[in-house]
Amino acid sequence: MNAELIVLLVVVVTALGFDFTNGFHDTGNAMATSIATGALKPRVAVALSAILNLVGAFLSVEVAATVAKGVVNLSSVGGEDLLFIVFAGLVGGIIWNLATWLFGIPSSSSHALFGGLIGAAIASLGMNGVEWSGVLSKVVIPALLAPVVAGLVAAAGTLLIYRITRGVSDETKESGFRFGQVGSASLVSLAHGTNDAQKTMGVIFLALVAHGTLNADSDMPFWVKLSCAVAIALGTYLGGWRVIRTLGKGLVEIAAPQGMAAEASSAAIILTSSHLGLPLSTTHVATGSIMGTGVGRRGAEVRWGVAGRMAVAWLITLPSAALVGAVCWGIAQLIGGLPGVLVVFAILLILAGWMYARSRRQPIDSNNVNAEWDGGLIPAEDIPGPPASPNPVPAPAPNPRNNVTA
Repeated sequence: MNAELIVLLVVVVTALGFDFTNGFHDTGNAMATSIATGALKPRVAVALSAILNLVGAFLSVEVAATVAKGVVNLSSVGGEDLLFIVFAGLVGGIIWNLATWLFGIPSSSSHALFGGLIGAAIASLGMNGVEWSGVLSKVVIPALLAPVVAGLVAAAGTLLIYRITRGVSDETKESGFRFGQVGSASLVSLAHGTNDAQKTMGVIFLALVAHGTLNADSDMPFWVKLSCAVAIALGTYLGGWRVIRTLGKGLVEIAAPQGMAAEASSAAIILTSSHLGLPLSTTHVATGSIMGTGVGRRGAEVRWGVAGRMAVAWLITLPSAALVGAVCWGIAQLIGGLPGVLVVFAILLILAGWMYARSRRQPIDSNNVNAEWDGGLIPAEDIPGPPASPNPVPAPAPNPRNNVTA
């Protein structure tokens, strides 16, 4: 086994690792509102989402083609240089995914991946290494429009739902729309598979082209589809509880009719983008839909502070992931060859392990994901108080002289 083949294997494993983080980072896009309203139990929700993500990954390859041919300028690079770019871009995407998951921020896995690839391509080839027209038309513009369109559709849907059902009791309304949420959340999960799993397929396709296994006009191999589908499904099943909590409880106190409106809006937009080959951020769509339901329901509370922090994360995702991708490419290039790739891979494993260990200090899981939001990600009852003194001082005995009677 030669060094170039080992590099290819490391790149494929790293791509599947990104796909895995994409799965648990984006579970909340489909299931957060259904979990928050009680339409689905948390563990049932993530299991259902995992199965439908797996199925959805086989339904389309339009997005994969966009990722494979619309970000890096393939006419100016190939071979080991392209493998280094793909690898560094993946590392940038994974690190940003894990960092935002740690803080419960529903940022875009898609933009993290694109940012990493763009940063590595610029570091390697300069500004001409990026297909800027493709990035602008199929990444940047959809990123700006998607949350706005999704919010408007969800707001209109919520307003319409509450007007149509204003004569129905709240109890009947909640019960009926919870059943509807099972269907709408399932559709979002299916749509997510058609869009997000395709991105990793496109990256692996790039790596295979770089290695010479495929050419740019080849069909997507079945093993690539299968491995990406399984990786994103496994990640989804683990459940990114920290992000689920922010989407389900942190943005809007959501009721079942709002949840169904948000999910229906998200599913329609994601499926449309998959059909058109647009690698849309499902996170932006889902977040815009959830906020739209808060605007569309009279008296609903939208936590604009949380939304503002998320918006800042969205703005810095591309440049931050690009910076990490560029640094990783620089380290790999400086060391050179297989040793450079292995050093960067080791750095990735160390950072991932540290972030996971840090998350276990204040865990969010299926047991506390629905706890009331009190201004912070960690539920109040789970925040430890000051440690008790090992030798408590007893309270002084009452003084009889102070007992004055009338």
